[in-house]
Amino acid sequence: MTVLHDDRRATPGAAVGAAGLADGDRDLGRLVVSCVDGPGIVARISSFLHRHGANIVQSDQDSTGATGGRFFLRIVFHLSGLATSLSALDEAFEAEVAGPLGGTYRFREVAVPTRVALFVSRYDHCLLDLLWRARRGELPIDVVTVVSNHPDLADDVASFGVPFEHVPVTRATKPQAEQRQLDLLRGKVDLVVLARYMQILSGDFLDRVGVPVINIHHSFLPAFAGAGPYERARERGVKIIGATAHYATEDLDEGPIIEQDVVRVNHRATVAELTRRGADIERTVLARAVAWHCEDRVLVNGRTTIVF
Repeated sequence: MTVLHDDRRATPGAAVGAAGLADGDRDLGRLVVSCVDGPGIVARISSFLHRHGANIVQSDQDSTGATGGRFFLRIVFHLSGLATSLSALDEAFEAEVAGPLGGTYRFREVAVPTRVALFVSRYDHCLLDLLWRARRGELPIDVVTVVSNHPDLADDVASFGVPFEHVPVTRATKPQAEQRQLDLLRGKVDLVVLARYMQILSGDFLDRVGVPVINIHHSFLPAFAGAGPYERARERGVKIIGATAHYATEDLDEGPIIEQDVVRVNHRATVAELTRRGADIERTVLARAVAWHCEDRVLVNGRTTIVF
């Protein structure tokens, strides 16, 4: 289980999504649960919250099968004095509900922003979009640091008042560079976002970082891996370009998918136009994926996801 409750408060009035609630309300919490499906789970969880004085204001649930499936639940609730009672609520839930169900769960204070590290190389569109949305209060995140293998974007990041760390990476120095990155992140972040970071993270890094990692990449039909994807897309007469945001795993670009989107193009589109439209869709898809993750809307089920 995970309990997030401390003094990292989001900007008052920042949106939390479809519920239309304010992150500044310190008495709003979220609970997500996953367990083997069976009768009475919703009743057991709602009764628990009622006994502890909580009022459910939003609830979403799904099951992978009517019998023997996996059950997923996301609840937003109000509880007066939540900041001081969440630890006790967590302990009681473990003993009374999660333990008997054999489920996994986490509680979170809605008002506590997710601490995020942004990794980037030289392409700035996703990075600057996330920084801008965070500054405007459109994302429930606190950007702790930006890490880059190139120094190019240091001045842009400085204009947002965010620390910038230049960690060069070469084939020979990759283990040392990843250790430096891990040292920078340890205990300081809840999420890493690869905002067009053009390096492959090793399995060792992903095992040791201790937090989810979200990646964004272009997705064409057909897919063009490697350099010059937009040039090759135009050569092949691609009619749809798009982007995919997913959790990073050791299997390159094959982690559980959070969000995807596409836009139609035609034979008149130049490489520059394809690149521009690709950048537009990459940043919107990544922003949605980050928001949904930080609002606890994404629950991983093996190689796939449930997104409420």
